[in-house]
Amino acid sequence: MIFEDDRSTRQRVARSILVSGPSTAAALGERLDLTPAAVRRHLDQMVDEGAVEARDPRPQAQRGRGRPAKVFALTELGREGFDQKYDDLAVDALRFVRDTAGEEGVRAFAERRAAFIEERFGAVSQARPELSPAEVVATVLTDEGYAAAVRELPLAGEQLCQQHCPVSHVAHEFPQLCEAETQAIGRVLGRHVQRLATIAHGDGVCTTCIPGPPVQHSPSTTNEKEKVTS
Repeated sequence: MIFEDDRSTRQRVARSILVSGPSTAAALGERLDLTPAAVRRHLDQMVDEGAVEARDPRPQAQRGRGRPAKVFALTELGREGFDQKYDDLAVDALRFVRDTAGEEGVRAFAERRAAFIEERFGAVSQARPELSPAEVVATVLTDEGYAAAVRELPLAGEQLCQQHCPVSHVAHEFPQLCEAETQAIGRVLGRHVQRLATIAHGDGVCTTCIPGPPVQHSPSTTNEKEKVTS
């Protein structure tokens, strides 16, 4: 028998993983103010139910001696509990669009759906001037249920990570949805971005590489180069 308090706590655990990504039991305990024993008990039950799975941590995350702690990630079944109730209806609707208006119709729908990124980017930038452009995009996506965050990559710019995708099941059959989002992100940031992984195609997180801005040479440096080459 599952008590209501246990169900509520497991929902909190699942949402914490959804927002923060694959997490260790210790990290979950700290975020949710739960004892390690309580977290492990809930995680064991969620693993048995198929809602989460235990994974080995990434190699760069292994520090110190001893066996590295497992991280727990939501499975596809675990994600279904959030906001994918109308997937079948959405897939049927897009199939109808494809059958009646062709691939161009699906692409137009995908572009219209992704328009929220460009529509809201300016307002969020104005309201949150402390955010970088990539962080503004993450905020816009999070407000739409994507649980997005930005992390810096050494020598490579930034990476946009979306821990959840509310349309992942639909995008599995209609990748135009992912493509339209990627293009909209590139337009608001003013640079070419590359989608590296998607939840729709079985990855744990949607990741988009955002290269750093082009290097701007000062006028003096440019003049010196011209003198050398002249």
